[in-house]
Amino acid sequence: MTASLAQSVGPTQLIEVLLHVAPRRPVFIWGAPGIGKSALVQRFAEQVGLACVSLVGSQLAPEDIMGVPRIVGGVSEFCPPKMIARDEPYCLFLDELNACTQDVQKAFYSLIHDRRIGSYALPAGSVVIGEGNRAQDAAIVRPMSSALINRMVHVQLAVSHPEWMAWAVEHGLHPLVLEYLTLRPDQLWSQPHKHEAPFSTPRSWHMLSDALHEYGEGLSDRTIMTLASGCLSPVHAGQFRAFHKQLSGRFRLDAILQGEARWPASLEDRDVLYFLAQSFRARLIRELPASRDELTPPQKEMNHRAKALVRELAAVALEMTQLLVVKSDDGGELPPWFLMELVRDLPRLAA
Repeated sequence: MTASLAQSVGPTQLIEVLLHVAPRRPVFIWGAPGIGKSALVQRFAEQVGLACVSLVGSQLAPEDIMGVPRIVGGVSEFCPPKMIARDEPYCLFLDELNACTQDVQKAFYSLIHDRRIGSYALPAGSVVIGEGNRAQDAAIVRPMSSALINRMVHVQLAVSHPEWMAWAVEHGLHPLVLEYLTLRPDQLWSQPHKHEAPFSTPRSWHMLSDALHEYGEGLSDRTIMTLASGCLSPVHAGQFRAFHKQLSGRFRLDAILQGEARWPASLEDRDVLYFLAQSFRARLIRELPASRDELTPPQKEMNHRAKALVRELAAVALEMTQLLVVKSDDGGELPPWFLMELVRDLPRLAA
């Protein structure tokens, strides 16, 4: 299903879609776990002044929606649950809708399409919004019937680093998390693993921030690694630890870029060197244009300095230089023209 949603939206655009579409038609939000789908629906409900009633699909049985029958005047009628049968308009949020069993999905048909259950109709002005994870994210999902899919407007939410960072600053997330993700925006979200292990999402970074705040000052290297490993992807946890380590040391990427420091060369600083090399790579991907003809004067200076630093890094650790130039799992890669110039200057990288 989600493969056909070629267009993704960020949080701000999703709120706009909900404001314009949800009052008329049910909306279904697709997206990876931990990127803030539920929080955005709550924010939308607050903005339009509606109470938000959440039903978690994976925890429901058909009778939780349809209610139970009672005899009235010699005939039976279904009594919908109290949390659904309200007198005032509200936002009905069907969380993890595509984790429901087929029987529960069927129970939702009339509620989603006709905004009614039996003889009860949702109050005028109510909205219905569903959300669910994607099959490729190793989440618990079930196939949605074509009848249910066709009853909703579908939209896919993507992670937005600038918007999340603005939110994180406003809500006082831990300075270590803010500074790290400013340096490594590519690590805000990672694809879930195929096995049971933590993975990086906006939610997991928020959890790490809360844990760091609880510990307060004087965080040890061991504590940092324990907390980061419990929240983030293993590679990101290791680099976050190295980031914390280099903050109190003499190695900082800006100082290296400005020629005020050199790449760490000792074996005990290999984790810091790996973090710095990967941060350097992320900086180049972010700042160098796709075409050499588009270089601005500051970018030309960056290009010149970068090639010198790559040569210096190769003298310290060729294997880390090789990691710097290859395409990563997140799809990021250095501009081809820059790679060609590196290979010309460093033939050993051609392999």
